[in-house]
Amino acid sequence: MNWMTNMYVKAREWHKGQTMTEYALILSAVAVVVFVAYQTMGNTITTLLTKIDGQL
Repeated sequence: MNWMTNMYVKAREWHKGQTMTEYALILSAVAVVVFVAYQTMGNTITTLLTKIDGQL
């Protein structure tokens, strides 16, 4: 019975580590998308905000 309990605990810990890794990968992917979007549209957004500021 003790062996089964140990296996259950190890399996739960493994899933926690797996979930953490998945979250880290998702966070990394989101960071890359935000970075690429900023690099692509950064000047456009700055120009738009400058025009709006000038009209106010």
